[in-house]
Amino acid sequence: MFVPKAHNPALAALLILVATAFIAATTLLAKALGTDTLGPPLNPLQISHGRFLFAFTALLSVAAVVRPRISAPHWRLHLGRTLFGWMGVTLMFASVAFIPLSDATAISFLNPVFAMMLAIPLLGEKVGPVRWSAAAIALAGALILLRPTPATFQPAALLALGAACVMGLELIFIKKLSGREPVFQILLVNNMIGLCIATVAVLTVWQPPTAAQWGALAALGLLMACAQTLFVNAMARADASFVAPFSYATLIMAALYDFAGFGVVPDAVSVLGASVILTGALLLAWREGRVRRA
Repeated sequence: MFVPKAHNPALAALLILVATAFIAATTLLAKALGTDTLGPPLNPLQISHGRFLFAFTALLSVAAVVRPRISAPHWRLHLGRTLFGWMGVTLMFASVAFIPLSDATAISFLNPVFAMMLAIPLLGEKVGPVRWSAAAIALAGALILLRPTPATFQPAALLALGAACVMGLELIFIKKLSGREPVFQILLVNNMIGLCIATVAVLTVWQPPTAAQWGALAALGLLMACAQTLFVNAMARADASFVAPFSYATLIMAALYDFAGFGVVPDAVSVLGASVILTGALLLAWREGRVRRA
């Protein structure tokens, strides 16, 4: 019988903050792998394959030691969640090779906005004027980051926008999965299915990585597994509306990593666009919290 975690907001906040540092680090590694920093650039499909390969290996090693009890997984929900998660992370890894990490990260924060919109036809949820306003504000921020003028338009930003939309679909499946199965089982099944999908997808683009790239792929997978574990455990210990604002620290971490690793400094447009997206996302998180309490 699955027993929910005890409510502990302080611990949840700490877990999320550590997870944001790990998640931002994975995008930095993806950028290094997708450019010529560590050798010939790897295809995003190969980067996401490495992410699932090493994450699943780490989780499987833990399972061999702790031997968790595995209940019957809801395979259809797991498959849907993992398919969209794999697509989202692959698009995200593709985008960070061309645009600043802070821009890609800020655009990725649109996924709860897309999830809200998709929940109307898929979950039958009703959306009021406050949540529609929050969505409009966040989408305006994304439009700013796209820089929609002939001289400044960033086509690669559309990859990050696509990642946010697909990850919004993933959130729908996560909502359906929440509370059904233990955290570790969800992570293990997710990464197992993800590895199967990624292995088939990478066959046509595989190239031998350099030693440095193998190390970066391993680090990316391990960091993602740790971040997933921390994030899911945080969500189990506090309301989503409380946890969400702390997750936006990923943007700060990504900007710091991008500056330290590649000397990229966010310009005024990046700061403005990210600020507008965060405003909309925080308003949506606040409204979601009030809806749940009501």
